[in-house]
Amino acid sequence: MIGSDLIRGSLDLVILSVLLEGESYGYAIAKRIDERSRGDYVVKETTLYAAIRRLEARGDLESFPGVETNGRPRTYYRITDEGAARHHDKREEWRHATDVVARFLASDGS
Repeated sequence: MIGSDLIRGSLDLVILSVLLEGESYGYAIAKRIDERSRGDYVVKETTLYAAIRRLEARGDLESFPGVETNGRPRTYYRITDEGAARHHDKREEWRHATDVVARFLASDGS
């Protein structure tokens, strides 16, 4: 299992990646994260929705009402053009960061 502190800085990128596949709602986003991580990362609901609010405030995604389930309206999210551009930039930043960390791990004497 991956610690939340390790992935916290990349959660926005993870959410944007999920939404690049198509619009979705919170529970389905969390379920997709769990599936794609093969259970190695389970995002807490409060953490997920805080990230979604941050991404929406920044203009990276937008919300819209969806179908009702059990009498409650479901809020859906979709990535914006700005969000797709940020995803591209953050993906490249992630690749660079993992390369830098790999350099340290390659020489740590293990």
